[in-house]
Amino acid sequence: MNNTKKTLIIVAPNGARKTKADHPNLPIGPEEIANEVAACVEAGAGMVHLHARNAQGKHSLDIIDNATVLKTIKDKLGDKVIIQLTTEAVGMYQPSQQMSLIQSLKPEAASLALSELIPDPSYEEKASLFFHWAAENKILTQYIIYSPEQLAYYLDLRERKLLPSHHHHLLLVLGRYHAKQQSEPEDLTPFLPLIKQLDVRWAVCAFGKKELDCLLAAAELGADVRIGFENNMHTRSGELAINNAAQVKILANDLNEKFALTPMNASTFRQCF
Repeated sequence: MNNTKKTLIIVAPNGARKTKADHPNLPIGPEEIANEVAACVEAGAGMVHLHARNAQGKHSLDIIDNATVLKTIKDKLGDKVIIQLTTEAVGMYQPSQQMSLIQSLKPEAASLALSELIPDPSYEEKASLFFHWAAENKILTQYIIYSPEQLAYYLDLRERKLLPSHHHHLLLVLGRYHAKQQSEPEDLTPFLPLIKQLDVRWAVCAFGKKELDCLLAAAELGADVRIGFENNMHTRSGELAINNAAQVKILANDLNEKFALTPMNASTFRQCF
C-alpha cells in the first residue's frame, strides 16, 4: 500500500496519432488542449503529458508548436499543473531532435523513452550527457519503460552512473507489445522483482478496456498513474468516454474509495523533488 496516501494522476489527453475521427472531444489545438487540461486538473490531475500538434493536426516536436501550447496552458493555469513535454519519436524524429526540443524550451518536466534516446549502446554517452544536463537544470525527467528488460537496463545505467540519481521519475507501460494493445493487471507481475529495487517514484499507464483495473492495481503497490485518451478512450463498461476529465474523475474516485488515496496536486508533487 502507498504509505503516503497520495498518488499523482497524470493525464495524457491526446497522444501522437489519434484524431477527431477517433473521438470528437480529442483536444488538438492549443486552446482545446488548455481547456481540457484545466478540466482534468479540476478533476484531480496534477500533471499533463503533452503532445503538441502542428497546423495540420499532426504530432510535432517543432519548437514553435510546443512553445505555443506550453504558453497557452501556462497562461490559463499558471503553476496549477506540471507540464510534461513528450519527446516521442513516432518514427519521425531522431534522438538529436528529441533532445533539442527539451534543451531549447527547458520545460518543468519531460518524458523520454530510453529505447528511443539509446537505440543501441553507441548512443549511451551522448544521451548520458543530456540526462545529467536535464537533472542539473531541474527538469523532472520521466524515463519510459516498456518491458522488464528495459527496467533492468535502466538499473544498469544507474549503476554505471550514466543516469543521474535524482530528479527523475519512471513510467512503466503495460501491454505495449500485445497484438491488440489490451493491457491486463497481470502485465505488472514481471516488473515486480525489479520494482523492489527502485528508489524513485514510478508510474504506470495501460491500454484498453482494463486500463482502470491496471492503474488501480499499480496504485495499490505505490505507483503514480497515467490516464487519458492517448492510451484509452473507453469507460470500464466499454462505452466511449465523454472526455479526459471524466476519466480522471472516475480514477480519482476509485483511488479514494478503494484505497483511501487522494490525488496529489502539482505543488505537493513538486515537493517530492
